[in-house]
Amino acid sequence: MSEMMIVWLVVLIVAIGIEVGTLGLTSIWFAGGALIAVIAAAFSLPIWLQILLFLVVSLLLMVFTRPVAVKYFNKDRVRTNVESMIGRQAIVISEIDNLQGIGQVTVGGQEWSARSEDDKQHMNVGTVVEVVAVSGVKLIVREDPQMQKITT
Repeated sequence: MSEMMIVWLVVLIVAIGIEVGTLGLTSIWFAGGALIAVIAAAFSLPIWLQILLFLVVSLLLMVFTRPVAVKYFNKDRVRTNVESMIGRQAIVISEIDNLQGIGQVTVGGQEWSARSEDDKQHMNVGTVVEVVAVSGVKLIVREDPQMQKITT
């Protein structure tokens, strides 16, 4: 067994070990590239060609299979509490004014500090808004054009 074949086998084992340890689709692409490089080393191809095959195969695997793999591996991912806020409707319970740094909304019975998506927009109490993002412990909201003001 040649020295380069041993090197590529070590790279293959390390890449698989990292993948098993993280389960995050971080190094499996390099394991594929290392496997091809092992085969190239078994046929005594030049080292520069082995390295080129490793890089090209790893890159191709990453570009063409990663989107599909991520789609299938993350389909059962449950959003956290904060992530689940995005897209929900909220009601302004304390006027929102970014310049003054004030504002609160209620979402699902919980009160949150809130800021407007547009710094120039001022939102009065009772305005129905949509949560568009979360920044730290503040919800970033915009006025929901489909909803009318409610009276509180």
